[in-house]
Amino acid sequence: MSNTKITTLIAEDEPLAAESLAEWIKELPQLELLGIAPNGPAALEAIRAKQPGLVFMDINMPGMTGLQVLRALAESEAAGLGQVPAVIFTTAYDEHALAAFELHAADYLLKPFSQERFNEAVEHALQRLQSSSALSEALSQASHASEMPVEPLQRILVRDQGKIFPINVEAIEYLRSDTKYTAVASRGKQYLVRLPITAFEQRLDTQRFLKLQRSCIVNLDFVESMTPDDNSQLVVQMQDGSRFTASREVSKKLREQSI
Repeated sequence: MSNTKITTLIAEDEPLAAESLAEWIKELPQLELLGIAPNGPAALEAIRAKQPGLVFMDINMPGMTGLQVLRALAESEAAGLGQVPAVIFTTAYDEHALAAFELHAADYLLKPFSQERFNEAVEHALQRLQSSSALSEALSQASHASEMPVEPLQRILVRDQGKIFPINVEAIEYLRSDTKYTAVASRGKQYLVRLPITAFEQRLDTQRFLKLQRSCIVNLDFVESMTPDDNSQLVVQMQDGSRFTASREVSKKLREQSI
């Protein structure tokens, strides 16, 4: 990520809490405060208008909860109307933590929280933004300069139970995706990443990774066997027991390449 500051918005209906957040944000050179939204509808409007990179959002706000705001933003993104920023939820209630992470929140700060915990949450969010930006930039560069070789991806950052972990690409067993999210399988666990599989595809080593179909890429190092089904399509058996069916075209190419 470049040295450009991350534009930041506060969505908080408690004036003292908003003031504390604003002071801490201003102390961090990586962040630029855009303003404070005092309720849910104002937060949704401000995020859509200003497109901040990061939002500190209270969950219990008048008009709309923070969770409702984030769901509305996700629906807008799915419709091609703007992007969802990294969101750090701030709340006095821990029962919303699971829902927050299911919505891919960058972090969840339980009030009252220390400035040290605040800084840790910011670091988590910046790491996520950096990982996403690096992949997007590589994809954009590849599309505008296809004659230039693209450096294979070496490592990705994933989130699990409130922590961020680096995963070496060679340890990825397979990737499965819908239009927006990708499940990355490694060492018996799956991590949901808010990036399409195409963001990974162009930076994976084709000598190791095989695209079986539009929504599935496997690491050949973790493939146990390939068996044709009744339609002559190859069913790929992974070492962890997972099974994926290759497309007709890929199945044909694999049979032609077999010795």
